[in-house]
Amino acid sequence: MANRFADFRRRWLGRLVGKSPRSVAGQVLVLQVALVVLLVACGVVAVFLQSERDTKAEAERRSVAVAQAYAHSPGVLAAVQSPDPSKILQPLTEAGRKAAGVDFIVIMDTKGIRYTHPLPSRIGKRFVGNIEPSLHGQVYVESVRGPLGHEVQAIVPVEDPDGHVVALVSAGLKVKNVTGAVERQLPIILGTGIAALVLATGGTVLVARRLRRQTHSLAPDEMSRMYDHHDAVLHSVREGVLIVGGDGRLLLANDEAVRLLSLPPDAEGRHVTDLPRLAPELRSLLASGREASDEVYFAGERLLAVNQRPTDRDGGPKGTVVTLRDSTELQAVTGRAEIARERLKLLYDAGLGIGTTLDVLRTADELAHVAVPRFADYVTVDLADGVLHGEEPAATATGMRRTAVYGVRDDHPLYEKGRLIDFVPSTPQARGYGSGRSELVADLTTATGWHAQDPERTRRILDYGIRSLITAPIRARGVVLGMANFWRSTQHAPFDEEEVSLAEELVARAAVSLDNARRYAREHALAVTLQRSLLPRALPEQNALEVAYRYLPAQSGVSGDWFDVIPLPGGRVALAVGDVVGHGLHAAATMGRLRTAVHNFSALDLPPDELLSHVDDLVGRMDQEEADTESPAGVMGATCLYAIYDPVTRRCVMARAGHLAPALVCPDGVATFPDLPAGPPLGLGGLPFQTAELELAEGTQLVLYTDGLIEDRRRDLDEGMQLLADALAGHPERSPEESCQAVLDALLPDRPKDDVALLVARTRGLPPERIADWDVPGEPAAVGAMREAVTGKLEEWGLFELGFVLELILSELVTNAIRYGSEPIHVRLIHDRALICEVADGSSTSPHLRYAATMDEGGRGLFLVSQMSERWGTRYTPQGKVIWAELALPAETGDPGPEPG
Repeated sequence: MANRFADFRRRWLGRLVGKSPRSVAGQVLVLQVALVVLLVACGVVAVFLQSERDTKAEAERRSVAVAQAYAHSPGVLAAVQSPDPSKILQPLTEAGRKAAGVDFIVIMDTKGIRYTHPLPSRIGKRFVGNIEPSLHGQVYVESVRGPLGHEVQAIVPVEDPDGHVVALVSAGLKVKNVTGAVERQLPIILGTGIAALVLATGGTVLVARRLRRQTHSLAPDEMSRMYDHHDAVLHSVREGVLIVGGDGRLLLANDEAVRLLSLPPDAEGRHVTDLPRLAPELRSLLASGREASDEVYFAGERLLAVNQRPTDRDGGPKGTVVTLRDSTELQAVTGRAEIARERLKLLYDAGLGIGTTLDVLRTADELAHVAVPRFADYVTVDLADGVLHGEEPAATATGMRRTAVYGVRDDHPLYEKGRLIDFVPSTPQARGYGSGRSELVADLTTATGWHAQDPERTRRILDYGIRSLITAPIRARGVVLGMANFWRSTQHAPFDEEEVSLAEELVARAAVSLDNARRYAREHALAVTLQRSLLPRALPEQNALEVAYRYLPAQSGVSGDWFDVIPLPGGRVALAVGDVVGHGLHAAATMGRLRTAVHNFSALDLPPDELLSHVDDLVGRMDQEEADTESPAGVMGATCLYAIYDPVTRRCVMARAGHLAPALVCPDGVATFPDLPAGPPLGLGGLPFQTAELELAEGTQLVLYTDGLIEDRRRDLDEGMQLLADALAGHPERSPEESCQAVLDALLPDRPKDDVALLVARTRGLPPERIADWDVPGEPAAVGAMREAVTGKLEEWGLFELGFVLELILSELVTNAIRYGSEPIHVRLIHDRALICEVADGSSTSPHLRYAATMDEGGRGLFLVSQMSERWGTRYTPQGKVIWAELALPAETGDPGPEPG
């Protein structure tokens, strides 16, 4: 039991106290709990004593009252004097005992013999108690051990009318019944005491907890030691500390504060406005009580950094605490550190802001903008003129182009941007350019060599207020590209030697970017020149289409987009547009090879699907060649669209190899994309290409383009095609030139990321009166009839001069068709930019030109045709072949082609 009590005390009392009993909070808590327990115990003892006394008095009172009531009852005297008193009195006393709440009521004679008793067996026996006082007429109360146990009883005499005692009445209670009532009240008493103890203990715990928070659970000796340490630290730190009360009086000043402010010995307790030797600004700050962070004030010859904070933020007393730090010696160091920090920040910003593009002019402007006004008031950049064109710079500072001018004001008298300057050898610019070292001119008024450059302008510069100059060479890879000039006016201190290194660092960061931009400009110019040389320089003359085009190279470099317009026999025109994936010289060279291949294959007059098949084979061989030579650059992908338009039939046959479908703008202004079968990109091999044939009304615009026109990171392909359709629709009256410009304005950003090739062709139809055709019977006699018919048509067209030559050509071609070909045989004359004669037959056998020997009987017909015509050739059709020949029109006839629609 002792161990259990000790464990309880250790666990719960420790939890209540929360600290060692040696702490102030613990001692106060234990003392208050002990006092509460003592008071509760005393209260319980007092309650017991008071209850015992009150219980005895209550028992005596009740016993006397019941006994007297029965002694003076009228029927008792008569019953006592009756022959059998017990028979009358026993029922009455039992009923009265129960009603009165006593344990017994006994009526006896003067000798003590009982007439009544709760135990009938006791009737007739002697009463246990002292009856003598009652026989003399007294009421006697006593405590005895009777038949019922320990009893408290009262004895009252029963007197006759003459005053003689004739009987006695005794009433009483057992002691255990009296004490039982007290025991029933004891739980209430103890419960009340425990509740009081709990309340007192809880209140004590709260008070102790608050006390523990205020003293941080420190014992008195610990608090004394802490105060001693606090006082020692407060007066030994190298920082002044002041505590000012809410009324503005100085409550505390440590030794350092007294030293820094030269306070008198009696300063504590005085109002801060009454303290001597304080600067007015510092006195005003201390009196105001406002917050201050590292504000600088003078105290005599010292420069103090002052911090002030209120002391009542967390419920503390109203007032302020002030800290003082002597920053006199640190001020100079701080100034130098601030300058170094600003210079590092300038170099960091220069690293981020210079060289954002591969553009020489833009990079020079970025250098000037970074340095103004943080380093110089004005900055000018002069580059060798050849650098702007990607060339190597000159050896001397002549022919310098001012590429950047920037300053705090725009009305300065410095040379303007774009001016070509020849610096004389005595100038700092010429000396720095030749030596490759920076030149510092701290005072321009004394720089006579600089004055020799342009005396009038130098005078204006000095009058303007510019006084100091650093000129630093822009040097990269051992070559000086130009000079950067930093100018300062009289509003700032002149440049010094330390700032020359900063200027050189700034220029060095720009020099590499400028050299990269120069090299890029040179390479870009070479690539663009190569690319443009591979593209059509001018559109060929033809009457079938009115054509306009736009080609825009990407800003980041050349690419592989291309287009072509190729006249074909019979007045037809082929349109081609293609795209080689990738950028750079390899893509441009591959584009040139593909364009040449398409141009050469078109000379064979192949259908679009067959031509794309040949180009596909060529691309496959090119890839194989690259693989065999282990070259890392192959043809990564290429697309092509090839279309042939015939102005005689107004039909257009086209096929595509992975390319985007063309757009058609009908004469009514409706823009559509024809359903053209999508073939695989060039180079895959093994997959066929399909053609689509469209009949186009005269005036229809056929729009061919590359993906750079409609594809963009901000939109998908479908959205781009819809924008193209919207830009083309609703304007049938626009010429192809106007359509090209409208499309570019609607779809292209300012700086496109990819090449763009756009070709807009408006169709024309050859008038029927300029076309003549005949069906020829398969017999030799038909040749003469054809000559007569053709001669008549030439006279109708005013081309009688060509009759003899055309008769010879026609006779040879028709004769060959009758002799070596098969029916049907058809002859067609077309009066276009040339006179075209076509002879078609159902045979696919192609004639070959050969030189006949002297003794050969045949073989001279095609030779005559080739000699007498401008061009001749053969093309195959699904029905057979067509042999054609072109004759130049007489000079006075001119071009009979139709006017643009």
